[in-house]
Amino acid sequence: MAGLIVVGFCVLLLWHDPLVFWNDDYELSVLPVFADISRSWSEGHLPLLSPYSWVCSNLAGEFQYGTFSIFVNAAVVGIWKFPLTFPQQAAALSITHLIVLAIGAFLLARDRKLSVPLSIFVALIAALNGWIICWGATDWFGALGAFAWLPWAWWSLERALDRQRTRWRFLWPAPFVYLVVTGGFPYTVLMLVLLIAWLSIKSLVETKTWTVATANPPGGGSIFPMLSGAALGLGMSAPAWLAIFDYVHGSARALYESAAHWQWIVPWRALPGFILPCWTVNWADFSTNYLPHTATELASGLVGPAALVAGFIWRPRLLIRRMKWELVLLLVVLLLSMIPTVGVLRWSFRWLPLFHLVLALCAAEVLHIRPRSPTGSTMVLLLIVVTIPMSIFGIAGNYGPSVTWGYFQIAVIWALCELFLPRMRFRDWAPPAVTFAVLLATYLCIPPNCGVPKYNLSQQLLDPAPLDPQRLYLSVYPPAESTYRIEKKSAPVGQLVRPGSTSMWAGLRFINGYSPILPAGIAREFDFRIHGEINPHEAEYLVWAQSNSNGLLAQLGVDGIIVAWDLGIDPALGPDWEFVTSTEEGALYHRIGPPFARVRSVTSIDSKPNEQFVAATVSQIDDSRNHVAADVDVPSGGAPALLTFSRPFFRGYEARLGNQKLQVDSYRSLFPIVEVPSGLHGKLSLIYRPAWLVFGGGLSILSAAIWLLGFLAAARVRFA
Repeated sequence: MAGLIVVGFCVLLLWHDPLVFWNDDYELSVLPVFADISRSWSEGHLPLLSPYSWVCSNLAGEFQYGTFSIFVNAAVVGIWKFPLTFPQQAAALSITHLIVLAIGAFLLARDRKLSVPLSIFVALIAALNGWIICWGATDWFGALGAFAWLPWAWWSLERALDRQRTRWRFLWPAPFVYLVVTGGFPYTVLMLVLLIAWLSIKSLVETKTWTVATANPPGGGSIFPMLSGAALGLGMSAPAWLAIFDYVHGSARALYESAAHWQWIVPWRALPGFILPCWTVNWADFSTNYLPHTATELASGLVGPAALVAGFIWRPRLLIRRMKWELVLLLVVLLLSMIPTVGVLRWSFRWLPLFHLVLALCAAEVLHIRPRSPTGSTMVLLLIVVTIPMSIFGIAGNYGPSVTWGYFQIAVIWALCELFLPRMRFRDWAPPAVTFAVLLATYLCIPPNCGVPKYNLSQQLLDPAPLDPQRLYLSVYPPAESTYRIEKKSAPVGQLVRPGSTSMWAGLRFINGYSPILPAGIAREFDFRIHGEINPHEAEYLVWAQSNSNGLLAQLGVDGIIVAWDLGIDPALGPDWEFVTSTEEGALYHRIGPPFARVRSVTSIDSKPNEQFVAATVSQIDDSRNHVAADVDVPSGGAPALLTFSRPFFRGYEARLGNQKLQVDSYRSLFPIVEVPSGLHGKLSLIYRPAWLVFGGGLSILSAAIWLLGFLAAARVRFA
């Protein structure tokens, strides 16, 4: 029922705006990458690498795409079997995970002995709160893909702590911890760590059991089963977190400017937004500019805050005594969302989904303790208290009148029902019904994309024309978020320049790509930005000084260049290039002659200035996602040969020619190079097999085997 209610809510949003789930990162990054992941599985390959972007080639290392999540991959493969448009694919993917999130929150509430209506109330707030709808479901899919399983993990962790259950209760958390970690969002992993620490401290204080186990029942009163299950889940997800640790090392993300840690933190002046999301004050945006921002991500349906306030007005000591641990967690999470981040993390407001979930549980507990709580009257009172200063100081924003009027109507109707219909038959269903209505009114009045860009990307992007799939392109275009957004260009865009990772839709090979991590190598060497655009000064240098037959672009294997008119750069490419075509977006140039081979033998390279190499014969090239194979014949009696591979370099490549292992180096961390000794010939293989995949895969298989054996043993005991 909870899942179906969420589906109905999303259908109403789609009826109001068919493109509601189709914004910003979903367009430039998430959906094209998932199209490539679906293509990879159909080809029979694990989607570790993508051949269609150098900046965003390492899909496993990017983490946000859930490469090692069974559920994310199954959802992608299943949805891509249907002939859906881009916005429909995005909607299907988000709604699938919103259903999972709602069901998990429902189970978490039911395990706390809450009624069905109150459990659905918790599910609605968890799945439809402002942050999840405005950011997770419509922009940053990785946040939704991971958080969808956090209530499940919380539910399973509490079951592992339940002393009334069997010794096999440690099995509960493992699969859900695995799904949280592999879902693709580091912040959700931090939320999970915070939950485990909070549950551990709570259990130790309440049970006063500091030993590993007690006698009856076995393991009773101990946090050991919970920690064991979480450790198993962490082991099952080992490839995911080992990959990002390896990938972030030396990346632009690791050297991110300190100002980023002050962006998108919840300002204390915005807290009334939990009551009225139209409350508009200055927030620090992605450029650390303090601009007026409507607090839509704080929307929680109004019932939750009102119920909590009503409860504290009624019996504050009782609530603190019964809910002290949840209230502490609520305050800690709110504080974390309001302080700057540290390390490679940024944007503290990403803690808000957990805050909404804890708030929903606290409010449901208040309504459970006091079913006749005057929540409707409290809602009206809170709205009056917030509306007065909002009107006085003029911070209602563009949506203040419509949101305030809608909220007041719903609150007054509920308050009147409480006053004149105290024995109303379906009174227990009022909290979820009102929450549903308030949240729906919120998103119908306030656009849920929070001002992030929308692009008019058409289905024609599945067609490679006018580009050549056999060539490697460098696309030179201005920042997409300020140039190609619908407000600037309402017509379809991207057919030529392919911003972000959109080249993956048509299987086109591009240097460009969307990457928030910007790994060492091509991204830093060329000064790429997150959305795939290159620094204009670097672009001028490459196009003017490094585009000849001996230049850096030729060494990379670039044989196609796209220059957008909006950037104002005259390519002046010289005699090695020919003009192919132009559109309203820009001009297309190809290097004269056939496309470059993916594996080439070179006689010299500037990274080894004192060495000369012989030309080897390279044939029968098989350039796959995670490996390259080619027949190589090196003349005997002379110098070795040097092979260059037209693919981005990552630590973890291995090379073999027959039974002989060869050393893999890189050219300035840009692409792999392999030196082949004189006289060798045969099939050379370059395979991406990093240590994190080998060790992480082994640990994952071992952890899964332990969990499966435990599951079978538990089933045998249960049915014996």
